[in-house]
Amino acid sequence: MTTRLFGIRHHGPGSARALAAELHAFAPDVVLIEGPPEADALVALAADPALEPPVALLAYAVDDVARAAFWPFAVFSPEWQAIRYAVEARVPVRFCDLPAAHQLALDGRPGGSADPLARLAAVAGYDDPERWWDDVIEHRREPAFTVIADAMAALRADEPVGDHSDVHGARREAYMRTVLRRTRKDGYERIAVVCGAWHVPALTDPLPPASRDQALLRGLPKRKAACAWVPWTHGRLAASSGYGAGVTSPGWYHHLFTTDEDVTACWLTAVAGVLRAEDLPVSTAHVIEAVRLAETLAALRDRVSAGLAEVTEATLAVLCGGNEVQLDLVTRKLVVGERMGAVPDDAPLTPLAADLAATARRLRLKRDPAPRELDLDLRNPGGLDRSRLLHRLRLLGIPWGRPAASARRSTGTFRETWELAWQPEFEVDLVAAGVHGTTVAGAATARVRAAVTDAPALSDVTAAVERCLLAHLPGALPDALAVLDARAADDADVTHLMAAFPALARATRYGDVRGTDTGALSTVAERVLARICAGLPPAAHGVDESEATRLAGLVDGVHDVTGLLGEEATSRWLAALDRLVQRPALPPLLAGRLARLLADADRMPPDQVERRLARALTPGTPSAQAGAYVEGFFAGGALLLVHDDRLLRVVDRWLAEVAPDQFDEVLPLLRRTFGAFADPERRAIGERAAALTGAVPAPRVADGIDEERAERVLPVFAQLLGVAP
Repeated sequence: MTTRLFGIRHHGPGSARALAAELHAFAPDVVLIEGPPEADALVALAADPALEPPVALLAYAVDDVARAAFWPFAVFSPEWQAIRYAVEARVPVRFCDLPAAHQLALDGRPGGSADPLARLAAVAGYDDPERWWDDVIEHRREPAFTVIADAMAALRADEPVGDHSDVHGARREAYMRTVLRRTRKDGYERIAVVCGAWHVPALTDPLPPASRDQALLRGLPKRKAACAWVPWTHGRLAASSGYGAGVTSPGWYHHLFTTDEDVTACWLTAVAGVLRAEDLPVSTAHVIEAVRLAETLAALRDRVSAGLAEVTEATLAVLCGGNEVQLDLVTRKLVVGERMGAVPDDAPLTPLAADLAATARRLRLKRDPAPRELDLDLRNPGGLDRSRLLHRLRLLGIPWGRPAASARRSTGTFRETWELAWQPEFEVDLVAAGVHGTTVAGAATARVRAAVTDAPALSDVTAAVERCLLAHLPGALPDALAVLDARAADDADVTHLMAAFPALARATRYGDVRGTDTGALSTVAERVLARICAGLPPAAHGVDESEATRLAGLVDGVHDVTGLLGEEATSRWLAALDRLVQRPALPPLLAGRLARLLADADRMPPDQVERRLARALTPGTPSAQAGAYVEGFFAGGALLLVHDDRLLRVVDRWLAEVAPDQFDEVLPLLRRTFGAFADPERRAIGERAAALTGAVPAPRVADGIDEERAERVLPVFAQLLGVAP
């Protein structure tokens, strides 16, 4: 009976290449791999070409899917090469790490160890363990497992006797030894054990007594766990990994593993391709010079071949011309990479995940990690179905798509623009969402029903109703509307109704394009608007400055969407504003805002607008109150001062008469109002004001420079620089 221990670095191409060669030479009759034993039944899928790395084993607690862990594999991961060898040689594979059932019950994460490579790198004089491993291991073509095992044994020998600081690690190694003993007992003669290099000394013969390992494992908590293959990405490998050994350059490692000759030249050619795709000038001569520089740097540093550091320096100096922004592009596109794996269509999936996969195939939506823009025309059945799917997923907490501003700047309801980017962690979210249903539509319907039942605020209910319409969930809409109507009737706070109304009014638009019957929704919206119109005057009575500001914002929100309900609703709303603006005790900011809205709607004649503004800005009015009225009236209304000389004259006269000791009190309000105007608008207002008062306009500035003022400071600059003026 022969046992070979292969201590590897997770996601190391040098380890992967050496391991593949060693396994073919050793020809084991069983392979033990560090990983969750619950995944033993999934190994056979590795023989399917459709299981394309990077992929990951997902393990999750059946009763609490928030407790989940990933074991990722890239093509350059030694564990993946061990799996591929086993399925091709038709020898059994057993995962030998502590079961996920225990790991998820303990802390929800796969165990990891402190990085021993950092200590070895420090001894070798390296401040970067990645660079040390790159030099010593990744560029070697001959096996180094014996050397690594000896190095790990020396490191572990330095640990204090009886040190129990890593209890979890001790349990993991105890279970690995248990599996090794069981495999030997089963009669296998040639056993290959593939594990992290740190664990090799713990698995080396003679093994400690089995009773000691059993004592370590006795009484461990346990949860029922399930496993599945899920797609992974190079970007996620760079961020983290289940092994606690994420790599910062998976794209580079993939290149090292898959390229046998001219590694440096092929890499820099690919870099040139990335830059050329962005219309950056990179020639063949640039590539040749970059290869020479990288190889020269490697020779000067006594390296076997150019590593990532050398090709990166050559890229920056030659191909990017020293431009760090271009180098960041190369790092993102190539050094890390955007490669995403795939799993077979017949791989075990949860019902919800299977429904999403089938729907995405039907709608031709590819799950790609690279962000891309998707423009949908909702008048087209395919565009409408894609929109509904993306909205349903957002209801389930799976933001595969995020609404984005359309480049076409359409203000209609028939077009949507999304930014799509699939993330591997969405696989866990799919498992979690499975508690709501077995299909995306069914789960989203159940989610809306639960949301409107538990929603603490009326605005949450209206938001849920709007999302329900966008996602086309007719099964949930009646329940949502019933809750909405009941909540609106019971809520006596008109500000709650006002906060909820915009989403409700917007939702009534979706019947025309989305084919949804919004008749019941329009009825509810009209009833809510009637309550707002009746309750707004009492709500505006006796409020302080901060509440007046909030109320003005709510009024704006209702005003912006009332027209969606038709002319009758608009007329009712404007009549309510007209009655409210007549109240004498109205806060100045709110009074100014109402006057502006009524003026824009042609419900207040221009001469009345001028009289109200003049009355609010009379000398007897406190400056703070006058400034509040100006803020309410002119917010977002710069063109009024540009085109209406009467209003401009009133404001200009008031500003000229503000007492110096009160000006500081008014200034913040004016800055908040006029600071929101665009520069051309502010310039036009200044010019109009100068023309009204007969003042001499300020010198015009050419190309951003006032030459007259610049000449005044030239002597000072000349003196500072020590030159003749």
